[in-house]
Amino acid sequence: MEQTTADVANESELLRRAGGGDAEALGALFARHRERLHHMVELRLDRRLRGRLDADDVLQETYLDVARSLPTFVGSPSMPFFLWLRFLTGRKLQALHRRHLGTKIRDAGREVSLYQGAPEANSASLAAQLTGRHTTPSQALMRAELQARVQEALSLMEPIDREMLALRHFEQLTNGEAAHVLELSEAAASNRYMRALKRLREMLNTIPGLIDSAVYERGAASARSRSRKHD
Repeated sequence: MEQTTADVANESELLRRAGGGDAEALGALFARHRERLHHMVELRLDRRLRGRLDADDVLQETYLDVARSLPTFVGSPSMPFFLWLRFLTGRKLQALHRRHLGTKIRDAGREVSLYQGAPEANSASLAAQLTGRHTTPSQALMRAELQARVQEALSLMEPIDREMLALRHFEQLTNGEAAHVLELSEAAASNRYMRALKRLREMLNTIPGLIDSAVYERGAASARSRSRKHD
């Protein structure tokens, strides 16, 4: 998500005030990024915890960490503010996974990301996002069958490509933000995203009659638009 010059200036002023203990400024800062953080948690929250935890629970606990750590961040920022919020959110999500699942998070089927401390958006969670939601029993059955096939296809992708799709397409990070998270150059991040989208389209095309490649077209259009903004 691109910020205007005015947005950046306003955020800098809010950071200054929040770092000095202004609770209202802190609330305003967190609120402006809450929707993006919510998307991240929805994508990465272990499905075994749904019903016990939701994204709002995770963000509420993260907010307390932000309040405690913000003065240190403001005094010596190590990354852009949103990515710092995202890092704390991912760290909190990892801690909640360990608290509620214990050794279960090391099951063979569990994919763990090394990127900026957040749980990986694994093939199951990405497949669930791609196949959408259906309400009738027949639609639910069709969706379950579809999701299983999409998940199998996604599991064949390189983990970094799945992560790139999660960051750019589902979390809607900018190319620069995704590059920072994955510790890539912006050029390398952009190229990897386009390759991942191409690979995704190829995989979806192997499931005829079940899903089309509209997701690829939307993602590619978004990538082209963002690339023009960075030029």
